[in-house]
Parts: sequence; C-alpha cells; structure tokens
Amino acid sequence: QVQLVESGGGLVQAGGSLRLSCATSARTFSSYFMGWFRQAPGKERELVAVTSWSTGNTYYADSAKGRFTISRDNAKNTVYLQMNSLKPEDTAIYYCAARYGNYDARVRKYDYWGQGTQVTVSS
Repeated sequence: QVQLVESGGGLVQAGGSLRLSCATSARTFSSYFMGWFRQAPGKERELVAVTSWSTGNTYYADSAKGRFTISRDNAKNTVYLQMNSLKPEDTAIYYCAARYGNYDARVRKYDYWGQGTQVTVSS
C-alpha cells in the first residue's frame, strides 16, 4: 500500500509563496506519475501539476503555468509544489496523488491519495 503524506500548507497573503511537499512510502516510483490536485469549496477536484517520476516530464493546468513549479527528489521519495504569486482563487485543499502508468489529467485515474493540506490565500 502506497502512502502519501502532504505538508506545507498554510495561510499566505496574495502575492506570497508556499511550498508543498508530498512524501511517499513507496520504495520505487519509476513507472508512476505523481502530482498535485486541488479542491476549492463547492468545486470539483482538479489537476494542478503532475510529473513523471522516471523522466521528470511535467504537466500543468493553465492556472498554474508560470506561477507553480512541480519537482521531485528521488532520493527522498518526495514531490514538491512551489507556488509563487499566489492569488485568492488558489485557496483550496491541495492533494498529492499518484498513478501507475502514463499521464492522465482525470482525477478518477489516480490510485493513491494523500489526506490533503489546506492552502488559504488572503486578499
């Protein structure tokens, strides 16, 4: 069973930055895609950014491009999401997720989920 544990959420003013971390329990993630989704109140969960564990290829939602950066540290089995220039509309619970196989943006295609971490951006 793969466990994902997020950390790094919090309250920040608009224009500020946060870095989220997702630590995994898996010994190998070489064939996985891992990334971040978010869910705002009253809205569906949506993809923010994902990365291939083996190649490092990355995919971003349009809302994240230019402001957020996903990265991974293979030695620490950890994925990060650096969020800059945060906006109030970025307020949501952010979830780390993983799936075995190719890139897919659909929430239902991800097999493993963390418990989520709250990000609140004040105006």
